[in-house]
Amino acid sequence: MTTAVIVDAVRSPMAKGRASKDGRPGGALSCIHPVDLLGQVLTALIERTGIDPSLVDDVITGCVSQVGEQAGGVGRFAWLGAGLPETVPSVTINRACGSSQQAADFAAQSIAAGANDIVIAAGVESMSRIPMGSARIGMDAFGPAATARYEPGMVPQGISAELVAARYKIDRQALDEYAALSHARAAAADFSNEIVPITVSGPNGTAVVDSDETIRPGTTVEKLGGLSPAFTDDTMAQRFPEINWSITAGNSSQITDGASALLIMSEERAAQLGLRPRARFVSFAVAATDPITMLTGPIPATEKALRRAGIDIGEIDHYEINEAFASVPLAWQSHFDADPAKLNPAGGAIALGHPLGASGGRLLTTMLGALERSGGRYGLQSMCEAGGMANATVIERL
Repeated sequence: MTTAVIVDAVRSPMAKGRASKDGRPGGALSCIHPVDLLGQVLTALIERTGIDPSLVDDVITGCVSQVGEQAGGVGRFAWLGAGLPETVPSVTINRACGSSQQAADFAAQSIAAGANDIVIAAGVESMSRIPMGSARIGMDAFGPAATARYEPGMVPQGISAELVAARYKIDRQALDEYAALSHARAAAADFSNEIVPITVSGPNGTAVVDSDETIRPGTTVEKLGGLSPAFTDDTMAQRFPEINWSITAGNSSQITDGASALLIMSEERAAQLGLRPRARFVSFAVAATDPITMLTGPIPATEKALRRAGIDIGEIDHYEINEAFASVPLAWQSHFDADPAKLNPAGGAIALGHPLGASGGRLLTTMLGALERSGGRYGLQSMCEAGGMANATVIERL
Protein backbone atom coordinates (compact mmCIF):
# COMPACT_ATOMS: atom_id res chain seq x y z
CA MET A 1 0.00 0.00 0.00
CA THR A 2 1.03 3.60 -0.57
CA THR A 3 2.74 5.24 2.41
CA ALA A 4 0.92 8.33 3.69
CA VAL A 5 3.11 11.05 5.22
CA ILE A 6 2.66 14.32 7.06
CA VAL A 7 4.46 17.15 5.30
CA ASP A 8 3.46 19.88 7.74
CA ALA A 9 1.05 20.56 10.59
CA VAL A 10 -0.10 23.86 12.08
CA ARG A 11 -2.64 25.22 14.49
CA SER A 12 -4.05 28.50 15.67
CA PRO A 13 -3.35 29.75 19.17
CA MET A 14 -5.74 28.30 21.72
CA ALA A 15 -8.06 31.03 22.99
CA LYS A 16 -10.52 31.10 25.85
CA GLY A 17 -13.87 30.07 24.51
CA ARG A 18 -16.13 32.38 26.42
CA ALA A 19 -18.68 34.47 24.60
CA SER A 20 -19.19 38.08 25.61
CA LYS A 21 -21.77 38.52 28.35
CA ASP A 22 -23.02 41.80 29.73
CA GLY A 23 -20.55 43.69 27.59
CA ARG A 24 -17.50 41.82 28.89
CA PRO A 25 -14.93 40.78 26.27
CA GLY A 26 -14.69 37.16 25.20
CA GLY A 27 -11.50 35.27 24.41
CA ALA A 28 -8.96 36.47 21.85
CA LEU A 29 -10.62 34.56 19.00
CA SER A 30 -14.25 35.08 19.98
CA CYS A 31 -14.67 37.93 17.50
CA ILE A 32 -13.62 35.97 14.39
CA HIS A 33 -16.03 33.84 12.37
CA PRO A 34 -14.99 30.14 12.53
CA VAL A 35 -14.82 29.98 8.73
CA ASP A 36 -12.32 32.84 8.68
CA LEU A 37 -10.38 31.36 11.59
CA LEU A 38 -9.90 28.09 9.72
CA GLY A 39 -9.24 29.98 6.49
CA GLN A 40 -6.25 31.75 8.00
CA VAL A 41 -4.84 28.44 9.27
CA LEU A 42 -5.26 26.86 5.82
CA THR A 43 -3.53 29.84 4.19
CA ALA A 44 -0.61 29.56 6.60
CA LEU A 45 -0.24 25.84 5.87
CA ILE A 46 -0.16 26.46 2.12
CA GLU A 47 2.33 29.32 2.47
CA ARG A 48 4.65 27.37 4.79
CA THR A 49 4.91 24.43 2.43
CA GLY A 50 4.87 26.38 -0.83
CA ILE A 51 2.57 23.81 -2.40
CA ASP A 52 0.36 24.75 -5.32
CA PRO A 53 -3.09 24.61 -3.63
CA SER A 54 -4.76 23.48 -6.86
CA LEU A 55 -2.99 20.12 -6.42
CA VAL A 56 -4.96 19.31 -3.27
CA ASP A 57 -7.48 16.53 -3.91
CA ASP A 58 -9.71 17.15 -0.90
CA VAL A 59 -9.98 19.09 2.35
CA ILE A 60 -11.45 16.91 5.12
CA THR A 61 -12.58 19.04 8.04
CA GLY A 62 -13.66 18.05 11.52
CA CYS A 63 -16.31 20.14 13.27
CA VAL A 64 -18.66 19.04 16.04
CA SER A 65 -21.35 21.70 16.39
CA GLN A 66 -22.39 21.99 12.76
CA VAL A 67 -25.02 24.66 13.25
CA GLY A 68 -25.19 28.42 12.82
CA GLU A 69 -21.86 29.78 11.58
CA GLN A 70 -20.46 26.23 11.45
CA ALA A 71 -23.37 24.73 9.54
CA GLY A 72 -22.58 25.35 5.90
CA GLY A 73 -19.66 23.08 5.08
CA VAL A 74 -17.15 24.99 7.18
CA GLY A 75 -14.09 23.54 5.41
CA ARG A 76 -15.35 24.42 1.95
CA PHE A 77 -16.13 28.02 2.82
CA ALA A 78 -12.92 28.45 4.80
CA TRP A 79 -11.03 27.39 1.67
CA LEU A 80 -13.01 29.75 -0.55
CA GLY A 81 -12.84 32.61 1.93
CA ALA A 82 -9.07 32.23 1.98
CA GLY A 83 -9.01 32.88 -1.76
CA LEU A 84 -7.85 29.34 -2.59
CA PRO A 85 -8.81 27.53 -5.83
CA GLU A 86 -12.51 26.88 -6.33
CA THR A 87 -11.69 23.52 -7.92
CA VAL A 88 -10.70 21.91 -4.59
CA PRO A 89 -13.59 20.17 -2.77
CA SER A 90 -14.13 19.68 0.95
CA VAL A 91 -16.20 17.56 3.29
CA THR A 92 -17.05 18.17 6.93
CA ILE A 93 -17.17 15.23 9.36
CA ASN A 94 -18.18 14.70 12.96
CA ARG A 95 -16.78 11.97 15.19
CA ALA A 96 -17.29 14.10 18.27
CA CYS A 97 -14.06 15.12 20.03
CA GLY A 98 -11.97 13.08 17.61
CA SER A 99 -13.33 14.74 14.48
CA SER A 100 -10.08 16.21 13.15
CA GLN A 101 -8.10 13.14 14.19
CA GLN A 102 -10.58 11.17 12.11
CA ALA A 103 -10.09 13.70 9.32
CA ALA A 104 -6.35 12.99 9.39
CA ASP A 105 -6.97 9.24 9.48
CA PHE A 106 -9.43 9.41 6.58
CA ALA A 107 -6.95 11.54 4.62
CA ALA A 108 -4.11 9.09 5.19
CA GLN A 109 -6.31 6.08 4.46
CA SER A 110 -7.50 7.58 1.17
CA ILE A 111 -3.88 8.10 0.17
CA ALA A 112 -2.85 4.61 1.27
CA ALA A 113 -5.71 3.20 -0.83
CA GLY A 114 -4.60 5.20 -3.87
CA ALA A 115 -7.81 7.23 -4.04
CA ASN A 116 -6.01 10.55 -3.42
CA ASP A 117 -2.48 11.91 -3.63
CA ILE A 118 -2.71 15.08 -1.53
CA VAL A 119 -5.26 15.84 1.19
CA ILE A 120 -5.51 18.52 3.85
CA ALA A 121 -7.00 17.35 7.15
CA ALA A 122 -8.35 20.20 9.24
CA GLY A 123 -10.58 21.03 12.16
CA VAL A 124 -12.23 24.04 13.73
CA GLU A 125 -14.49 24.89 16.63
CA SER A 126 -15.54 28.31 17.89
CA MET A 127 -17.03 27.42 21.24
CA SER A 128 -17.56 31.11 21.95
CA ARG A 129 -19.80 31.67 18.97
CA ILE A 130 -21.35 28.19 18.76
CA PRO A 131 -21.62 26.87 22.33
CA MET A 132 -21.23 23.15 22.93
CA GLY A 133 -24.50 21.31 22.41
CA SER A 134 -25.97 23.95 20.09
CA ALA A 135 -26.51 21.45 17.29
CA ARG A 136 -29.00 19.50 19.39
CA ILE A 137 -31.41 22.48 19.49
CA GLY A 138 -33.30 21.01 22.40
CA MET A 139 -34.08 17.66 20.79
CA ASP A 140 -33.49 14.16 22.16
CA ALA A 141 -30.15 13.25 20.58
CA PHE A 142 -30.20 9.60 21.66
CA GLY A 143 -33.61 8.34 20.59
CA PRO A 144 -35.99 6.23 22.68
CA ALA A 145 -34.53 2.82 21.74
CA ALA A 146 -30.95 3.65 22.75
CA THR A 147 -32.19 5.40 25.89
CA ALA A 148 -34.27 2.36 26.82
CA ARG A 149 -31.27 0.05 26.29
CA TYR A 150 -29.36 1.99 28.95
CA GLU A 151 -32.31 2.56 31.29
CA PRO A 152 -32.71 4.91 33.08
CA GLY A 153 -30.83 6.75 30.35
CA MET A 154 -27.55 8.22 29.18
CA VAL A 155 -25.36 10.39 31.39
CA PRO A 156 -23.39 13.61 30.84
CA GLN A 157 -19.67 13.27 30.18
CA GLY A 158 -18.86 14.84 33.54
CA ILE A 159 -20.60 11.93 35.24
CA SER A 160 -18.65 9.52 33.05
CA ALA A 161 -15.43 11.24 34.13
CA GLU A 162 -16.48 10.72 37.76
CA LEU A 163 -17.20 7.04 37.09
CA VAL A 164 -13.78 6.58 35.47
CA ALA A 165 -12.09 8.19 38.47
CA ALA A 166 -14.03 5.99 40.90
CA ARG A 167 -13.54 2.73 39.02
CA TYR A 168 -9.79 3.31 38.52
CA LYS A 169 -9.43 4.53 42.13
CA ILE A 170 -8.09 7.96 41.10
CA ASP A 171 -8.64 10.40 43.96
CA ARG A 172 -9.05 14.18 43.93
CA GLN A 173 -5.41 14.75 44.89
CA ALA A 174 -4.16 12.75 41.90
CA LEU A 175 -6.54 14.55 39.56
CA ASP A 176 -5.42 17.98 40.74
CA GLU A 177 -1.74 17.03 40.67
CA TYR A 178 -2.15 15.93 37.07
CA ALA A 179 -4.00 19.14 36.15
CA ALA A 180 -1.29 21.34 37.69
CA LEU A 181 1.35 19.36 35.81
CA SER A 182 -0.51 19.92 32.53
CA HIS A 183 -0.27 23.69 32.99
CA ALA A 184 3.39 23.51 34.07
CA ARG A 185 4.34 21.39 31.06
CA ALA A 186 2.46 23.60 28.61
CA ALA A 187 4.04 26.71 30.10
CA ALA A 188 7.51 25.19 29.60
CA ALA A 189 6.85 23.88 26.06
CA ASP A 190 7.96 25.56 22.85
CA PHE A 191 4.97 25.77 20.50
CA SER A 192 6.48 28.41 18.22
CA ASN A 193 6.83 26.11 15.20
CA GLU A 194 3.23 24.90 15.31
CA ILE A 195 1.28 28.08 16.05
CA VAL A 196 0.34 30.37 13.17
CA PRO A 197 -0.78 33.93 14.02
CA ILE A 198 -4.42 34.86 13.55
CA THR A 199 -5.50 38.40 12.65
CA VAL A 200 -8.75 39.47 14.30
CA SER A 201 -10.85 42.60 14.11
CA GLY A 202 -12.90 43.67 17.09
CA PRO A 203 -14.36 46.72 18.81
CA ASN A 204 -10.86 47.88 19.71
CA GLY A 205 -9.47 47.54 16.18
CA THR A 206 -7.27 44.92 14.53
CA ALA A 207 -4.95 42.65 16.51
CA VAL A 208 -2.73 39.64 15.91
CA VAL A 209 -3.17 36.65 18.20
CA ASP A 210 0.03 34.61 18.21
CA SER A 211 0.17 32.73 21.51
CA ASP A 212 -2.03 30.51 23.66
CA GLU A 213 -4.08 32.37 26.26
CA THR A 214 -5.37 29.32 28.12
CA ILE A 215 -2.19 28.31 29.97
CA ARG A 216 -1.99 29.30 33.65
CA PRO A 217 1.66 28.89 34.75
CA GLY A 218 0.81 29.69 38.36
CA THR A 219 -1.60 26.76 38.75
CA THR A 220 -0.97 24.80 41.94
CA VAL A 221 -2.55 21.78 43.55
CA GLU A 222 -3.53 23.98 46.47
CA LYS A 223 -5.41 26.43 44.23
CA LEU A 224 -7.13 23.61 42.37
CA GLY A 225 -8.09 22.03 45.68
CA GLY A 226 -10.27 25.03 46.46
CA LEU A 227 -12.58 24.40 43.50
CA SER A 228 -15.94 22.72 44.01
CA PRO A 229 -16.97 19.60 42.08
CA ALA A 230 -18.63 20.63 38.83
CA PHE A 231 -21.10 17.81 38.24
CA THR A 232 -22.75 16.99 41.59
CA ASP A 233 -26.21 15.57 41.05
CA ASP A 234 -28.45 13.88 43.64
CA THR A 235 -30.10 11.62 41.08
CA MET A 236 -26.75 10.46 39.71
CA ALA A 237 -25.44 9.99 43.26
CA GLN A 238 -28.27 7.52 43.90
CA ARG A 239 -27.67 5.77 40.59
CA PHE A 240 -23.90 5.61 41.03
CA PRO A 241 -23.07 5.53 44.76
CA GLU A 242 -19.39 4.86 43.98
CA ILE A 243 -18.88 8.43 42.70
CA ASN A 244 -16.70 10.58 44.98
CA TRP A 245 -17.40 13.93 43.22
CA SER A 246 -13.81 14.83 42.34
CA ILE A 247 -14.11 16.37 38.87
CA THR A 248 -13.86 20.17 38.83
CA ALA A 249 -13.41 22.91 36.26
CA GLY A 250 -9.73 22.86 37.17
CA ASN A 251 -9.08 19.21 36.32
CA SER A 252 -11.22 19.25 33.18
CA SER A 253 -10.47 20.52 29.68
CA GLN A 254 -11.12 24.18 28.96
CA ILE A 255 -13.81 25.45 26.59
CA THR A 256 -11.72 26.90 23.78
CA ASP A 257 -11.71 28.39 20.28
CA GLY A 258 -9.19 27.07 17.77
CA ALA A 259 -8.35 25.49 14.42
CA SER A 260 -5.75 23.08 13.05
CA ALA A 261 -4.62 21.75 9.66
CA LEU A 262 -2.21 19.11 8.31
CA LEU A 263 -0.87 18.57 4.80
CA ILE A 264 -0.91 14.83 4.11
CA MET A 265 0.23 13.15 0.90
CA SER A 266 1.81 10.04 -0.53
CA GLU A 267 5.52 9.62 0.04
CA GLU A 268 6.01 9.42 -3.73
CA ARG A 269 4.15 12.68 -4.36
CA ALA A 270 6.16 14.46 -1.68
CA ALA A 271 9.38 13.35 -3.39
CA GLN A 272 8.10 14.57 -6.76
CA LEU A 273 7.32 17.98 -5.27
CA GLY A 274 10.62 18.22 -3.42
CA LEU A 275 8.90 18.24 -0.02
CA ARG A 276 10.45 16.61 3.03
CA PRO A 277 7.92 14.56 5.06
CA ARG A 278 8.02 15.01 8.81
CA ALA A 279 6.31 11.71 9.73
CA ARG A 280 4.54 8.70 8.29
CA PHE A 281 1.33 7.06 9.42
CA VAL A 282 1.88 3.59 10.87
CA SER A 283 -1.54 2.41 12.01
CA PHE A 284 -5.09 3.51 12.78
CA ALA A 285 -7.87 2.18 14.96
CA VAL A 286 -11.40 3.05 15.99
CA ALA A 287 -12.96 1.36 19.00
CA ALA A 288 -15.87 1.77 21.38
CA THR A 289 -16.97 0.92 24.89
CA ASP A 290 -20.29 1.38 26.69
CA PRO A 291 -21.79 4.89 26.43
CA ILE A 292 -22.15 5.28 30.20
CA THR A 293 -18.53 4.92 31.34
CA MET A 294 -17.87 6.32 27.87
CA LEU A 295 -14.41 7.84 28.31
CA THR A 296 -12.37 4.63 28.46
CA GLY A 297 -12.52 4.11 24.68
CA PRO A 298 -8.84 5.09 24.22
CA ILE A 299 -7.82 1.86 25.98
CA PRO A 300 -9.21 -0.64 23.41
CA ALA A 301 -8.40 1.80 20.58
CA THR A 302 -4.77 1.89 21.70
CA GLU A 303 -4.62 -1.88 21.97
CA LYS A 304 -5.98 -2.24 18.45
CA ALA A 305 -3.63 0.39 16.96
CA LEU A 306 -0.57 -1.17 18.62
CA ARG A 307 -1.57 -4.63 17.44
CA ARG A 308 -1.93 -3.39 13.87
CA ALA A 309 1.40 -1.57 14.08
CA GLY A 310 3.13 -4.65 15.46
CA ILE A 311 4.79 -2.69 18.25
CA ASP A 312 4.63 -2.64 22.03
CA ILE A 313 3.55 0.23 24.25
CA GLY A 314 7.13 0.48 25.51
CA GLU A 315 8.34 1.30 22.00
CA ILE A 316 6.21 4.45 21.87
CA ASP A 317 8.19 7.59 22.69
CA HIS A 318 5.25 9.98 23.10
CA TYR A 319 1.68 9.32 24.23
CA GLU A 320 -0.88 12.02 23.44
CA ILE A 321 -4.10 11.09 25.27
CA ASN A 322 -6.66 13.87 25.19
CA GLU A 323 -7.21 15.46 28.57
CA ALA A 324 -10.97 15.78 28.32
CA PHE A 325 -10.84 15.22 32.09
CA ALA A 326 -7.79 14.32 34.16
CA SER A 327 -9.28 10.91 34.91
CA VAL A 328 -9.08 9.91 31.23
CA PRO A 329 -5.28 9.93 30.69
CA LEU A 330 -4.70 8.69 34.25
CA ALA A 331 -6.97 5.68 33.70
CA TRP A 332 -5.25 5.01 30.37
CA GLN A 333 -1.83 5.24 32.03
CA SER A 334 -2.91 2.90 34.80
CA HIS A 335 -4.21 0.30 32.35
CA PHE A 336 -1.02 0.21 30.29
CA ASP A 337 1.41 0.95 33.15
CA ALA A 338 2.72 3.60 30.75
CA ASP A 339 5.67 5.89 31.49
CA PRO A 340 4.15 9.10 32.96
CA ALA A 341 7.03 11.16 31.55
CA LYS A 342 5.89 10.25 28.01
CA LEU A 343 2.23 11.08 28.65
CA ASN A 344 1.29 14.50 27.26
CA PRO A 345 4.78 15.91 27.97
CA ALA A 346 3.84 19.30 26.50
CA GLY A 347 0.63 19.53 28.51
CA GLY A 348 -2.81 18.84 27.19
CA ALA A 349 -6.38 20.08 26.98
CA ILE A 350 -6.51 20.96 30.68
CA ALA A 351 -3.95 23.68 29.95
CA LEU A 352 -4.40 24.26 26.22
CA GLY A 353 -8.13 23.73 25.95
CA HIS A 354 -10.35 21.52 23.86
CA PRO A 355 -11.85 23.21 20.77
CA LEU A 356 -13.82 20.08 19.93
CA GLY A 357 -13.54 19.82 16.15
CA ALA A 358 -9.93 21.07 16.10
CA SER A 359 -8.48 19.06 18.98
CA GLY A 360 -7.49 15.92 17.08
CA GLY A 361 -5.41 17.96 14.66
CA ARG A 362 -4.00 20.05 17.52
CA LEU A 363 -2.83 16.94 19.37
CA LEU A 364 -1.27 15.48 16.24
CA THR A 365 0.50 18.76 15.50
CA THR A 366 1.84 19.03 19.04
CA MET A 367 2.92 15.39 19.15
CA LEU A 368 4.81 15.73 15.88
CA GLY A 369 6.70 18.79 17.10
CA ALA A 370 7.52 17.13 20.42
CA LEU A 371 8.87 14.01 18.69
CA GLU A 372 11.14 16.19 16.58
CA ARG A 373 12.44 18.06 19.62
CA SER A 374 13.06 14.89 21.63
CA GLY A 375 14.35 12.75 18.77
CA GLY A 376 11.70 10.13 19.51
CA ARG A 377 10.58 7.70 16.84
CA TYR A 378 6.97 6.64 17.48
CA GLY A 379 4.04 8.65 18.75
CA LEU A 380 0.58 7.39 19.69
CA GLN A 381 -2.49 9.59 19.95
CA SER A 382 -5.95 8.70 21.19
CA MET A 383 -9.13 10.68 21.81
CA CYS A 384 -12.14 9.70 23.88
CA GLU A 385 -15.35 10.55 22.05
CA ALA A 386 -19.04 10.85 22.84
CA GLY A 387 -20.99 7.63 22.98
CA GLY A 388 -17.99 5.62 24.19
CA MET A 389 -15.98 5.82 20.97
CA ALA A 390 -12.27 6.53 20.48
CA ASN A 391 -9.69 6.94 17.74
CA ALA A 392 -6.04 5.90 18.00
CA THR A 393 -3.27 6.76 15.56
CA VAL A 394 0.40 5.75 15.51
CA ILE A 395 2.93 7.86 13.58
CA GLU A 396 6.67 7.51 13.02
CA ARG A 397 8.89 10.56 12.88
CA LEU A 398 11.02 10.73 9.74
